[in-house]
Amino acid sequence: MTNPQKPITRRQALAAAASLTAATVLPTAHAQAAWPSRPLKLVVGFPGGSSPDLTARLLAEPLAQALGQPVVVENRPGAGGNIAAAQVARADDDHTIGLMINGNMTIAKILNPDTTYDPIKDLTPVSLIATAPLVLSVPATVAESGAAYLAAAKAAGDKWNYGTPGVGTVGHLGMELLKSRSGIAPVHVPYPGNPQVIAAIIGGQIQMSLLPPGLAMAQVRGGKLKAIGVTSLGRSSLVPDVPSLADAGVRDFQLEIWNAVAAPNSMPKANVNKLAALLTEIVRREDIRQKIFAQGWQVAGTGPEGLARRIKSDTAAMTEVIQRNNIRPG
Repeated sequence: MTNPQKPITRRQALAAAASLTAATVLPTAHAQAAWPSRPLKLVVGFPGGSSPDLTARLLAEPLAQALGQPVVVENRPGAGGNIAAAQVARADDDHTIGLMINGNMTIAKILNPDTTYDPIKDLTPVSLIATAPLVLSVPATVAESGAAYLAAAKAAGDKWNYGTPGVGTVGHLGMELLKSRSGIAPVHVPYPGNPQVIAAIIGGQIQMSLLPPGLAMAQVRGGKLKAIGVTSLGRSSLVPDVPSLADAGVRDFQLEIWNAVAAPNSMPKANVNKLAALLTEIVRREDIRQKIFAQGWQVAGTGPEGLARRIKSDTAAMTEVIQRNNIRPG
């Protein structure tokens, strides 16, 4: 005669439920830890061979090795990088990120209300990769110091001109910020690109421009331009022989261009933090640091919080310039 089945005690029931819960949770946690589960797409808003593209490709291989999945660089040029930024902002596959310049992550929507994404609401900061000051570049024939040349520019008022590669570019907004800090008043002349800006300085059509250090110093070394100041608070290791504009008497003025990695705001925070930690470690490696420096950048390597602070401060400064001057894209 068989014994009747004993009733399950409350303690046994709770133990069985805990075991079932653990069996359910563990695979989920394992799946999260295994991210990424397929190739990661790194979108760049500029063509192959551009500075952002070179940076992205420099990061792709070591990042792929660290993640155990390929990192594929995809170029989507157009609208100053905003087409690519919008693609990243809309991505919901948890495997799309972007290498962006500062304008894409700060004032894109403020400058152009028709921009299809909001950098503050739709993008998540991952890591500030690298920064660089701009160089205030003038004709090579200038003999004055930076302070003396700015005094001459102030005396000339709107009879002098400055050039940029277009309305709303960092060169344009930076010069308008410099005007408000220094009292100079040159008139903006937009050109298709920086090569045309450089040609205009050499040809005497314009008197100054804020140029990326890589472009500016190549012309300075060739005797075509003179560098009278950089836009960082102090001297920059990228151009150590050029004083800062603070040395020329310009106060409360700092401007840098930068590039950073961003993700869509839909990406889980754990994945964002994983990416940030790996990117920070990668860019601080001596070989990567030297390669980034050779491209004309200083490594930053901050995490999401540092990048978020940079976005906030730059957005505030550039928004002031845009609104005060009623700047709209051309």
